[in-house]
Amino acid sequence: MKAFTALVHREFIEHRGAFLTGPLIMLGILFGITILAFTVGRVDVHMSGALLTIVPLIIYEIGFFGLGFAWSLYLGVTLFFYCADGFSADKRNNSMLFWKSMPVTDFKVLLSKMTAALTILPGMVFAIALLSGVLLFGVAFVVMSINGTASVGALGAIVGIYGNVALTLFTALIVALLWYLPIMALVGAIAAAIGRWAIPIALLLPTLVSTLEWVTLGGLHPFATNTWDFLQYRLALPTTAYADNWFVNVEQADSIGFDIARFDGVAAASDLFANLDWTQIGIGIVFAVAVIYIASEYRRRVNDN
Repeated sequence: MKAFTALVHREFIEHRGAFLTGPLIMLGILFGITILAFTVGRVDVHMSGALLTIVPLIIYEIGFFGLGFAWSLYLGVTLFFYCADGFSADKRNNSMLFWKSMPVTDFKVLLSKMTAALTILPGMVFAIALLSGVLLFGVAFVVMSINGTASVGALGAIVGIYGNVALTLFTALIVALLWYLPIMALVGAIAAAIGRWAIPIALLLPTLVSTLEWVTLGGLHPFATNTWDFLQYRLALPTTAYADNWFVNVEQADSIGFDIARFDGVAAASDLFANLDWTQIGIGIVFAVAVIYIASEYRRRVNDN
């Protein structure tokens, strides 16, 4: 167990630039731009009436969701390149013989990389997203202070919003990692065999498989096959009807009254888990373990490793 923990920690050390240092730098730049926007008058914080107390809360709610979505996009792209790069890193830095001399199987080495991709690496980006919400929290409270509406009640409302949005982002992160696990494992397995060329191959592989079905079984074109329909389904992130309806209500809200219920993170999380295709999740986990095992056997048997 200690050896496996050390392997996961190694992944953190080798890739903290992409998952920790880089996001922290971007967060500092983003916060500086936000402060500058208020200090030079690019953002008008002078409001009256219902806008005085409601708009800052709405802006904070939507803003935190926006930041969370932006960080999730960053995480998705970074994890894709991590799987294509990290699973082949041992070949490039000539450490393959060292790890083969250790009492650690190739399967355990590859499994540690996937474990890092599911836990500590996305956990760092999620922590940065939460820190983004804290910084936005401060900006929202300062805006309310400028408007003269800052109070204990307003502070409590912002804290409640932060908790609900954070819970939703955490739930979405867990669901996304489980949903895209087979794709991550497949990219990593390809990388273990052919190195960084896994990136273009992983991007072209779905089209090649769909084209093969079109050639062998027929159809209108390569993008009108059962394979392509399934890929579209598996690539689309599961959504929650509660969250979709809430955002629609925000868009259609009256510009004076803003009679909108606060976002309920528990309701959104429950709805997301209730409507998740758990059968596909289970199949995806089995598929991921299988391809990682096959990749480890290839890595163990190939002589030039």
